[in-house]
Amino acid sequence: MLGGTEFVGYAVTEAALARGWQVTVLHRGHHEPPPGATSVRGDRLDPAGLAGLGTGEWDAVVDTWSAAPSVVRDAANALAGRVGRYVYVSSGSVYTYPSPAGHAEDWPVVEGSPDAGDVEYAAAKRGGELAVTAAFGDRALLARAGLILGPRENIGRLPWWLSRIARGGPVLAPGPRDLGLQYIDARDLATWILDAVEGGLHGPYNLISPPGHTTMGELLESCKRVTGSDAELRWTDPGPILAAGVQPWMDLPVWVPRGELYDTLHQGDVSKALAAGLRCRPVAETVADTWSWLRELGGVAPQRPDRPVLGLDPEVEAKLLRR
Repeated sequence: MLGGTEFVGYAVTEAALARGWQVTVLHRGHHEPPPGATSVRGDRLDPAGLAGLGTGEWDAVVDTWSAAPSVVRDAANALAGRVGRYVYVSSGSVYTYPSPAGHAEDWPVVEGSPDAGDVEYAAAKRGGELAVTAAFGDRALLARAGLILGPRENIGRLPWWLSRIARGGPVLAPGPRDLGLQYIDARDLATWILDAVEGGLHGPYNLISPPGHTTMGELLESCKRVTGSDAELRWTDPGPILAAGVQPWMDLPVWVPRGELYDTLHQGDVSKALAAGLRCRPVAETVADTWSWLRELGGVAPQRPDRPVLGLDPEVEAKLLRR
């Protein structure tokens, strides 16, 4: 596991250990991997960062890297002769925008280079895909994940909603409440990846729940239920929210009104992954387990330093609620 101490990497490592697999985790040492994993220190931005993996053979490697594709290239080239299969956790962001409702793995992708340095997110993920494919060919598996939620989330989407609703009082609830959502629990993503490794799968797969797996209403009601909050969800049409300058996805995490962005983020075709065994747990379970984890941390979720802090300004929310 290249990285395995936070969110998706941790989920994959933990799930592999639960199967009795022997897992080696290369990480920088900022956090510890799950108990039972072999820990190897190394910073992949350092020219000598892969030295700890200089010897040894593995059945598979899982890589979640999201920055410079050249880092993925170097790892793939270094491990190509000693690893059976390379799983790269990519993103649906590699598809050209806008992606229509029902876009599948054959939808056109953005340009990318395996030799690129720091580039924007979509190009970085596409460059990583190209790097892995060049080194591993049909032994490369590209897990194009969509919105990822669940315990250990360090982006701040579901933790923000849980924290906001736990505070109680009137809560701006972006409508419509029956708006269908697509996401994947990090643990379901991890399970599918490990099954795919065992099954010898290769190539790209969209990894996200079926469209409409849950709704904004079910998501926020689940948050209210697990927190025991007295919050009053005030459902509001998109028009006034957008007119106030509120940014979908960023100010109100997970939510985007119907349109091009909605089709891109919440209307992808996942029939290929479902046929290959993808199973997605109910949203109530994801919400409850995330709240339990958040409470263990004292209510303060970790935040990735390379991602913006999400959530609606309380003053903006109060102003909209007064209207």
